[in-house]
Amino acid sequence: MALMTGDEKHDSAATSTLDVLWVLYDRVLRVSPQTFDAPDRDRFLLSKGHGPMAYYAVLAAKGFLDEETLSGFGAFDSPLGHHPDRLLVPGVEIGSGSLGHGLGLAVGTALGLRAQGLTDPRVWVLAGDAEMDEGSNHEAVAYAGAAGLENLRAVVVDNDSATHGWRGGLASRFEAEGWSAVTVDGRDHEALYSAFTAARPGRPHAVVARVEPKPSAH
Repeated sequence: MALMTGDEKHDSAATSTLDVLWVLYDRVLRVSPQTFDAPDRDRFLLSKGHGPMAYYAVLAAKGFLDEETLSGFGAFDSPLGHHPDRLLVPGVEIGSGSLGHGLGLAVGTALGLRAQGLTDPRVWVLAGDAEMDEGSNHEAVAYAGAAGLENLRAVVVDNDSATHGWRGGLASRFEAEGWSAVTVDGRDHEALYSAFTAARPGRPHAVVARVEPKPSAH
């Protein structure tokens, strides 16, 4: 990550996701630089797309892109923009932008896999707690629970940046709609791995990864 410099880095947005991303790509996701377009791959959708330095660093560490490209982050001729571009970076499933889109896209992806009879691939989406204020996410959570999308996995990095939040914590929002959900320390790799790999048949699963609060802007 230190190779990437420049303005608008959103450092806290990046560092808050680093441990989650590493555990997923190192131990959980069934996708590699050789299989990133295979039909039976796991899909990983980065909804929390601003501040993608941790994402790029993990992709480079796992061979999806050349480490030499990291130093050009955000430059005019670099494939590594301030939001990942699925047409420019191998392994990136969606182009992110406005917050609140990733979970809906993940629901659609899970439905598409179901329609094709592809039951093994998992669809993972990484969102931030502030995104959960968006109405589009409320609809996606409600639909996925009702549809029993058991191949869908949501990871929400919670650094206390949400405006509203949820009484009882973010996990309660998912549980109310029929998801299984667990809250873990977002810096504890073993806790993350256990939460990611726990069997939850018949329904989607959410992992709320708690990390240190976002620094104040003042």
